[in-house]
Amino acid sequence: MTTKAITDESFDTDVIKSDKPTVVDFWAEWCGPCKQIGPVLEEISDEMKDQVVIAKHNIDQEPNTPTKYGIKGIPTMLLFKGGELKATKVGATTKSNIVSWIKENI
Repeated sequence: MTTKAITDESFDTDVIKSDKPTVVDFWAEWCGPCKQIGPVLEEISDEMKDQVVIAKHNIDQEPNTPTKYGIKGIPTMLLFKGGELKATKVGATTKSNIVSWIKENI
């Protein structure tokens, strides 16, 4: 697995202070669309590992960060760059759509 699991405690270090742009996928075990895009994010993580970090945040196990960022529906992907939230994508979509969104924002 090349995506990085992050917690409320590690969010600041792993995402905000990361020297690479980071996409955080907020997901849950019971979420069908989240499971659909999981393998897609793994592929993107492998293919774009030099450009971006793909991280996964389980909203059931780690509820504080999703609340802080106002996550209402999942899957929601947030792209952070230089410690700032740059872009948000809500819902499952195609690999090419996610890749384009990442490239537009990094």
